[in-house]
Amino acid sequence: MRPINLTSIERKVLEALIEGIPLVERPYERMAKKLGISQEEVLFAIKSLLEKKIIRRLGATIRHNLAGYEGNAMVAWKVPEERIEEVGKWFSEKNFVSHCYVRKTYPDWPYNFYTMCHAKTKEELRRLIEEASKELNLNEYEILYTLKEIVRKHAQYKME
Repeated sequence: MRPINLTSIERKVLEALIEGIPLVERPYERMAKKLGISQEEVLFAIKSLLEKKIIRRLGATIRHNLAGYEGNAMVAWKVPEERIEEVGKWFSEKNFVSHCYVRKTYPDWPYNFYTMCHAKTKEELRRLIEEASKELNLNEYEILYTLKEIVRKHAQYKME
C-alpha cells in the first residue's frame, strides 16, 4: 500500500491531532487559530482524513487501571489462518476488547492472534474470555494478565 498524498492543510491538521485535541469548550476553533486557518478548514481536513482512512476515529483513551478496571490481559489465541478475518470482526465488535493484532508464530509459540481485553474484575474477564472461546470454537489460548503498567502513551509520528 502506497502512502496517500496529503494537502498542506491536511498535513497541518494531522500533526495537530497527533499532539492531541485541546480540552477546551471549542477544541477545533482553538486548533484552527493555532494553525492559522479557519475552523471549517480544520473540520473539512478531518473529514477528508477519515475518508482517506488516514485516521479511523477521534476519541479519548481511558487509562483502564485508573478507571477501576482490574481485569486487564492480553490474550494470545491460536486462530486458523482462514478464520482470521471472521474472528477479527467478531472481537472488534466486543466492548471488552480494545485492540486486536495478528502476529507471527514460532515453533514454541503457536499463537497468531492477540486481543487486549478489559473488565472490572479478573473473574469477569476470565468469564468473557471463556465465552468467546466457546462461541468461536477457539480452545487454544493463553491469558497474559497485566502485572504492572510501565508506560502508556500514544506514538508520536513525525510528518516529513
